[in-house]
Order: sequence, then C-alpha cells, then structure tokens
Amino acid sequence: MTKFRHLVWMLIATGALVLSTSQGFAQNRPDADEPGLVVDDGYELDPEWQKQVVYYRTNEAPGTIIVATAERHLYLVQGNGRALRYGIGVGREGFQWQGLVSITRKAEWPDWVPPPEMIARQPYLPRFMAGGPGNPLGARAMYLGTTVYRIHGTNRPDTIGTAVSSGCFRLVNNDVADLYNRVPVGTKVIIRQKPEL
Repeated sequence: MTKFRHLVWMLIATGALVLSTSQGFAQNRPDADEPGLVVDDGYELDPEWQKQVVYYRTNEAPGTIIVATAERHLYLVQGNGRALRYGIGVGREGFQWQGLVSITRKAEWPDWVPPPEMIARQPYLPRFMAGGPGNPLGARAMYLGTTVYRIHGTNRPDTIGTAVSSGCFRLVNNDVADLYNRVPVGTKVIIRQKPEL
C-alpha cells in the first residue's frame, strides 16, 4: 500500500511539473506576436479602446501625437481642447520607454524584419516576413526616429489595452490606417510614461 501511495504521489508531482513547464513555455512568448495569424474581422474592441474624439488639454500643436503608455491611449491633437484618442497596446515590463521623436518613415503593409535583439530573446520568430494580413505589423507602420520602434497595426486586436510588445505601439488595423492617413512624415511624437499634469 505504501508503494502504491508513493507511485500516486510521483504521478501527481510529474503531472504538476509537466503543467508548470508547459505554462512556462507559453510565457516565453511574451510579445503576443503570432506570425501568420490572420485578423478576426469580427473582433470588437471594448468601448474604452475604440477611436473617439475626446476633450484633451495640452499646449502641443494640432497634429502632434502623444502616446500615454500608462493609459494605453494614443492622442492625435486636434486643437480647441480636443484630440482623437485611439486604444493601443504598449511595451511590456522592461520595454516601456519615453521620449520625443518624429515619424521618419511610413509604410503600407510593411515587411517585418525583427531586430537582432528581438531574435535573441525570441529565437522562434521568423527572420523576415512579407507584409500582408498575417504580418504582426498589420496594415500600416510609422517608424519612430532612429529607434527600432514603430506605431503599427496588429494581427492580434485582443492585445489592444495591454502591455505585451517589445516597445512598439500597436493599434487595430482600421485605426492605424486612419492615423496613417492623418499624419505626415516629420510628425512630432511624444511618448509619456506618466499622465500630463
């Protein structure tokens, strides 16, 4: 009987180890990028993350983009105390940043070439992926300064309002296309970690 109990406990311990290992493996994919996944067009964002005109006090000129990472919102200043507000996904813990940059390049259905530092962290990622519906950069990308970061679309609309990226800011494809059409190369972009006082 003692041997039987010992065997049962060994099976339980083995099962727990396998379960924790598989969960750990799933957590090793923190970026929530799924190359090849095609967007579910039926996915509907929570109202908090849907594009809308809001009251927004700022001294920044109309046309300026303000990324409020703590809020998970991107604001396009309109003037007269208003802004277009978009829901975004932001960098996960350790990959959040702040600063003043400008849009240096824009691309429709951009190709994706993960930078070497991203490949080092996530070796399962492809080295190149052509633009298209299954591309994690989505429908549009706006490149930020000389950084490796972008404001881009996503093939994972369920990540809007979360902190899962490697430092980029993602919007659903309809919103990123809308923003893309409203801002030229050279647009000022302010990335803030804390709310403006």
